[in-house]
Amino acid sequence: MDFLRLLGIENQNKGVSTGSNWIATSGSIIESFSPVDGKLIASVETADHTAYTKTIEVSKKAFLEWRNWPAPKRGEVVRQIGQALRENKDSLGKLVSFEMGKSLQEGYGEVQEMIDICDFAVGLSRQLYGLTMHSERPSHRMYEQWHPLGVVGIISAFNFPVAVWSWNAALAWICGNTTIWKPSEKTPLCGIAIQHIVATVFKKNDVPEGVNCLVQGGREIGEWMSNDPSIPLVSATGSTRMGKAVSAAIGARLGKSILELGGNNAIIISEHADLDMSLIGAVFGAVGTAGQRCTTTRRLIIHEKVYDSFKEKLVKAYGQLRIGNPLDANNHVGPLIDQDAVKMYLDAIEKGKKEGCRFIVEGAVLTGSGYESGCYVKPCIAEAENHYQIVQHETFAPILYLIKYQTLDQAIAIQNGVPQGLSSAIMTLNMREAEKFLSQSGSDCGIANVNIGTSGAEIGGAFGGEKETGGGRESGSDAWKAYMRRQTNTINWSDKLPLAQGIKFDL
Repeated sequence: MDFLRLLGIENQNKGVSTGSNWIATSGSIIESFSPVDGKLIASVETADHTAYTKTIEVSKKAFLEWRNWPAPKRGEVVRQIGQALRENKDSLGKLVSFEMGKSLQEGYGEVQEMIDICDFAVGLSRQLYGLTMHSERPSHRMYEQWHPLGVVGIISAFNFPVAVWSWNAALAWICGNTTIWKPSEKTPLCGIAIQHIVATVFKKNDVPEGVNCLVQGGREIGEWMSNDPSIPLVSATGSTRMGKAVSAAIGARLGKSILELGGNNAIIISEHADLDMSLIGAVFGAVGTAGQRCTTTRRLIIHEKVYDSFKEKLVKAYGQLRIGNPLDANNHVGPLIDQDAVKMYLDAIEKGKKEGCRFIVEGAVLTGSGYESGCYVKPCIAEAENHYQIVQHETFAPILYLIKYQTLDQAIAIQNGVPQGLSSAIMTLNMREAEKFLSQSGSDCGIANVNIGTSGAEIGGAFGGEKETGGGRESGSDAWKAYMRRQTNTINWSDKLPLAQGIKFDL
């Protein structure tokens, strides 16, 4: 396909790169099959330990030079990367859609997120501010400043194969760090395409080789990175199970981590909600990316007074969904990522039925012309109770659970009554309900919205969640501070040496 050629992707690709250079490796081969048609797109070599070690050494060396570039100069390089992404948006968006399976509009949207974070980072390159503080000692000045950490490891997931990497990389570079990226083994070609684009911009600006490194592979690469003292910070996106293993390894060496893990997100539909607007937020939140977003809406908590009418609207809307090739802009829902995801979808439906879920829109695997990959499934809806084990669990598939409530306190308790704490929303035109939901007595999630859904965060705000979501923050606001080390400085400009707290020490 043309977009593969334009992005520099061939049938056989090396999977380890320090930028312009691709490192030889004897690692195993990853075969990337498109969930769109089930066909092999390309094969990619993975990193063996020798290739991984070489990559780390190049990245460490690059850091020693890159950290001394003025931050605005680093920002200019990131600005050019944003421009290169604009020029490649069509091809890259199609690749994301074809390799991952999300709709073409969502593929374009993911590339736009990369462009947006580059714009954000360019401005940030002149705003890496520290505070000044008044000293208790006369003729002293105190302030804080922020220094780069070193090599930042990025482990990204298949559902956002390029955007989440960019959230981390753009900020890490602005802060003076170098990056080493392990893309998901399910979307390796997206990683190669990005590496080609970034390396071209870096080479034009004489950026040191190793500022952005790529290491393809599976779980073992993540384990090497998590246990590597050469990487002071690892940002990892994935399942809660994976996050716990990564956190334990990094914590054992007293390293730093940014964890973006599971979500079990709910929208509260109040009796005071605009139901038509709520319907759009609920349906997109539940079926976007075929339910494979960490911010996917998995639970609708609906007031008993509007429960039946909203359920009727929801069932009708699901009947209008078009499921098929995500490169066709007329389709709403594309495939799941692979057959393993399909099995998890079917297992979750079966478990739900055994627990007491009543499916009002049945799920199924679609077959026939256009569905040859076996990865296309029907988004489904079940009436359930929040305590059901399957409802407490995050299933990465388009399964939506409906739960009825009577009071707002009850709805908030249901919303908070899961192990995860990423995204949440309330649909209401009642100011008191909205404000309570956003208060300390309301949602316990890292993201809490009013009159928009759980899905579709903007890069200007810090992204992340609490509890089993991991507590990390990426992207906007002051998330940049996670990629730097804070240093407090005190300067004595007098001819005496007074001690803090009034301590006397005379010789």
